[in-house]
Amino acid sequence: MASISGKTAIDWAAFAAEIAPVEVIDEPVLVRKRSRDFFWYSPILDRRLKTCFGDLVARPKSPAEMAKCLSLAARHHVPVTLRGGGTGNYGQSVPMDGGLIIDTTAMGEVLEIGRDFVRVEAGCNILKLNTALKERGRELPVFPSTQDIATIGGFISGGSAGIGTVSHGMLRDAGNILEIRVLSAEETPREVVFTGEEINMIHHAWGINGVITELTLRTVPTEDWIGCIATFDSYPTCYAAGMALAASDIRRKLCSTLDARIGSYFDRLKEIVPEERAMLVTLVPRGQMEDFRRLVATHGGQIDLAMDEDERLARKLPHAFEFSYNHTTLQALKTDRKVTYLQILCPAPLNVAKIIELQAVLGDDVYMHHEFSRMGGQLVAFDLPLVRYTTDERLYQIMSLYEAHGCPASDPHSCIIEEGGMKKADYRHLAWKKRLDPLGLLNSAKSREWARVRTMAPEAIEALHQT
Repeated sequence: MASISGKTAIDWAAFAAEIAPVEVIDEPVLVRKRSRDFFWYSPILDRRLKTCFGDLVARPKSPAEMAKCLSLAARHHVPVTLRGGGTGNYGQSVPMDGGLIIDTTAMGEVLEIGRDFVRVEAGCNILKLNTALKERGRELPVFPSTQDIATIGGFISGGSAGIGTVSHGMLRDAGNILEIRVLSAEETPREVVFTGEEINMIHHAWGINGVITELTLRTVPTEDWIGCIATFDSYPTCYAAGMALAASDIRRKLCSTLDARIGSYFDRLKEIVPEERAMLVTLVPRGQMEDFRRLVATHGGQIDLAMDEDERLARKLPHAFEFSYNHTTLQALKTDRKVTYLQILCPAPLNVAKIIELQAVLGDDVYMHHEFSRMGGQLVAFDLPLVRYTTDERLYQIMSLYEAHGCPASDPHSCIIEEGGMKKADYRHLAWKKRLDPLGLLNSAKSREWARVRTMAPEAIEALHQT
């Protein structure tokens, strides 16, 4: 079998035979399909990554089969890219060097549900996991809006926030992730267990420095959640209500505010949510709905949608959280491929005056969309604005405007880990890459710094973090 990517000189038919009994996919159309994620949200990434493909897909069903895949890849020096549900936005699961794609979705079992934790295989679908937890009266403290498709390992590897962050903090905050089990990419793969502060040596590393096989995560009591959308006459008023909700004693699971113009993309909400009104999207416990109604009224708003799960299913409506985070971008892109998005931090202390200040300078091509969150114990907001795309230069000009007004930008139009939210190398990640991936097989094209440090000892790489 010839190389589909055109980047490897491996005899892929022989490789596929040698990896047996691990299931493989070698049909070129299916390999190309599994070489993509949601990078096409970005016109820049779409140009850069749309021609990047792997050569073979393996679907291990157990840690032992995963170890066999990694052993064989090391023996033949084959590039490896891990893939879960493929819901990443930055090309994290796109094989830029070709090679072997390892699809983790066959390793999807919930292994143990404890009183306040769950132990689960990395390829487990998050909806399946939350459903199993709900039967025990529990749920994940933080999960993505893409839970129907995403895997828990992919979320921990590539994500940082989500539904629940407004109450439970970022994924990296102590206690949300309790343990990560990882295999090394070597001829004799080793298992390494990360706990405590060491968890962040693997979390949010995009799979460049070890292969997650199993996770132990905190769980929290579930609630009888009511999905709500309240609307307001102006975006600053809506933002003020969102800020008040996020700071209140109401046990909200979500707190999102959206510019009125974004509502025009939500076909499923037509005749439910009035046009030209800014939206506050949230999940509120049934027992606190009266508190929420009072809060909305105090800020001059109205509640246009309040539905529990049974009503949602009966009305065939999406979850409320599918109008939050980057599901908002997806909803818009379904009807308008000329929009894209940015990722901006509005740091503490939050205030409405900053929103008015930014609205005055950003221009009519920027539609604000804030996700209220807890970060380091403080209330912050992440602006994921929709942007009507014209040029790359205009996108970066908008980012510069935000930064000039005290709101740091993370570049969602780069597939290089040091160019996105980090903006600099995490040499602790790269030191662990040297330990667990000494041949540099795991998603190495996503790190600009790896080529510079790959010949250094792990301790020397780690020392760079201090400088």
